[in-house]
Amino acid sequence: MTVAPNQVDRIVWNQHQDPFEILGPHKIEENESVAWVVRAYLPNAETVWVVCPEDRQEYPMQSVHHPNFFECIIDVPELANYQLRVKEGGQERVIYDPYAFRSPKLTDFDIHLFAEGNHHRIYEKLGAHVTEVNGVTGVYFAVWAPNARNISVLGDFNKWDGRQHQMRRMGNGVWDLFIPEIGVGQSYKYEIKNYDGHIYEKSDPYGFQQEVRPKTASIVAELDTYTWHDDAWMESRRHTDPLTQPVSVYEVHLGSWMHAASSEPARTPDGEVMPVVHPSEYDIGGRFITYRELADKLIPYVKELGFNYIELLPIAEHPFDGSWGYQVTGYYAATSRFGTPEDLMYFIDQCHVNGIGVLVDWVPGHFPKDGHGLAFFDGTHLYEYADSRKGEHKEWGTLVFNYGRNEVRNFLVSNALFWFDKYHIDGIRVDAVASMLYLDYLRDDGAWVANQYGGREHIEAADFLRQMNHLLFSYYPGTLSIAEESTSWPMVSWPTYVGGLGFNLKWNMGWMHDMLDYFNMDPWFRQFHQTNVTFSIWYAFTENFMLALSHDEVVHGKSPMIGKMHGDEWQKFASLRCLFTFMFTHPGKKTLFMGMEFGQWSEWNVWSDLEWQLLQFKPHQQLKLFMTRVNEFYKSQPALYTQDFSQEGFEWIDCSDNSHSVVSFIRRAKDDPDEYLVTVCNFTPQPHSHYRVGVPEHGYYSELFNSDSREYGGSNMGNMGGKWSDEWSMHSHPHSIDLCLPPLGVIVLKLNRERTTAELASRG
Repeated sequence: MTVAPNQVDRIVWNQHQDPFEILGPHKIEENESVAWVVRAYLPNAETVWVVCPEDRQEYPMQSVHHPNFFECIIDVPELANYQLRVKEGGQERVIYDPYAFRSPKLTDFDIHLFAEGNHHRIYEKLGAHVTEVNGVTGVYFAVWAPNARNISVLGDFNKWDGRQHQMRRMGNGVWDLFIPEIGVGQSYKYEIKNYDGHIYEKSDPYGFQQEVRPKTASIVAELDTYTWHDDAWMESRRHTDPLTQPVSVYEVHLGSWMHAASSEPARTPDGEVMPVVHPSEYDIGGRFITYRELADKLIPYVKELGFNYIELLPIAEHPFDGSWGYQVTGYYAATSRFGTPEDLMYFIDQCHVNGIGVLVDWVPGHFPKDGHGLAFFDGTHLYEYADSRKGEHKEWGTLVFNYGRNEVRNFLVSNALFWFDKYHIDGIRVDAVASMLYLDYLRDDGAWVANQYGGREHIEAADFLRQMNHLLFSYYPGTLSIAEESTSWPMVSWPTYVGGLGFNLKWNMGWMHDMLDYFNMDPWFRQFHQTNVTFSIWYAFTENFMLALSHDEVVHGKSPMIGKMHGDEWQKFASLRCLFTFMFTHPGKKTLFMGMEFGQWSEWNVWSDLEWQLLQFKPHQQLKLFMTRVNEFYKSQPALYTQDFSQEGFEWIDCSDNSHSVVSFIRRAKDDPDEYLVTVCNFTPQPHSHYRVGVPEHGYYSELFNSDSREYGGSNMGNMGGKWSDEWSMHSHPHSIDLCLPPLGVIVLKLNRERTTAELASRG
């Protein structure tokens, strides 16, 4: 017996923070002779032998102080990669001893950087990683839980018995263990014990995959085996400034865009049938389609419509379908509802091959209280603030990350970088930024805690966002970081080196609310609300704005987009075309939620499909065609996207004709004063046959786009392809054009210099 009873008891009662001190091989040196003592705790074992690799000789182990604690002394100079032959329940198995593999994957430097909050790829060290130690393949587990008394790894490999595979505590509260002979596909959890003896079974905060809900275990996955085909895309992205490029985003919730019939099996690339996953709360007689099926269906659809980005509502693992993905439990795990991590990589890869970027909604503002998630992770408020006045969103029933804690901030920063690194995404849209920036957000007086200066600004959260954005653009130039921020917090989309939050785009919530209110009112009253249309230009260049008509505007009784439009059915479709054309000619990048492109009549239902049956009817077909054409037009005109964020890119012609509810303006291309467009918007059903608009130059102005075209379902009023200007000064311009303005229509004109030059030359 080489071990004291109290040491054995600490192992048996799962109270030892470094089981390697007791278990595994230990060298005995005495009088220049060397031997080894091997100890093992196997709760269900009856008999155990040590099998030496050199001669395959077996050494019987003896019970010491406890029936299931075994020990033997082996008189050999070296002992490596031995195995244990275990007899239990009348059966035998041969295993490697996990406590014979002492080399950690984590170094002291890793732990130091993590403690500082500066380990930008901590996901490569914490979590579960298939690796090889001393020639034996297995999985290395590491988890941060500084206030735990003990932690064990649970899984099928130990029948979910926390007495086995007890982890070792390292520096800064990180625990680790290498378990040999398990690999990809293994389900696991951590059993965490606090000092009061309470036990928590948690999924892995850094796990790359989780079981399909309602199951909650993490799954060992490898993310470096997929062969990418997007090298050209990634290289081009590095050298491209997206702020000077067209950005037209199709926002999608993968679980409700389209379903497949339950009888239609989903298959792996090898042809094997995949398990069917149904929406959890609503029986539509269908199943979720997989990432690979989405690649075959969604990508061609988006490409046909002309969008050049797809924005995915959160695809990190979440337990409840009805949360739309915004209550995340697995920040590093792509949801298993639609397939494996490699399946998602295939989808993103195919997007890039087809010239489409991928944005992902990211949720660092709050997380749910589910027992298997981050909440009260090690028996204390580890990831969340302990003070509920700061650490809980009562209205949402969620918890707030502790942005002041280095390791928590590191978790989030590296998570943002993770999706760019492993999944090649092209941008993130950060959800609910306003809820992060204000300590009193949705909190009553007395229910929040002021910052150190007595203010309501959440300084720690702002610092976190600056750090995240600074690193994101340092590592991945040419990408997008978009803030959903609805307040007047200054410099949201300004660089961090001038004091901004570092995003490169911010959703323009004011424009969205103003325009939806405007189009919802009777056109006669619009003459009294002209500022709804014009006010956005007053602040349009204070931030880098994205104009977004998102999922939030078509749920919870707010009506579908077409239902918000005033008037009869014809006017509703005309109004949608008018709104969308104004949106695509207004400064700012663009986002449109699924279903708006063909005029869905119902609110978005997370449990159901889009109303694809509507596309059998001509008005919906025509609206879909219009969306294709407006995207084509937008991407073909540099004046509409190269100078979105500069006053030089926009000029009012006339914004004061409220009696007719008409506005007109010029959009100019960057570094090319001769490249400009004239846009005229008529926001009433009353057409105008002779409406004069000032223009800067004399010549023939071609009508490039008309939202009232017959092919879109309009009345086909217009200007027969274009108009010559007259030497009649108007709107501070020396020339003007006599135009026909269609009802609820937008026309866009451009000086045709070739025709102008040719015809003027022919006149002498």
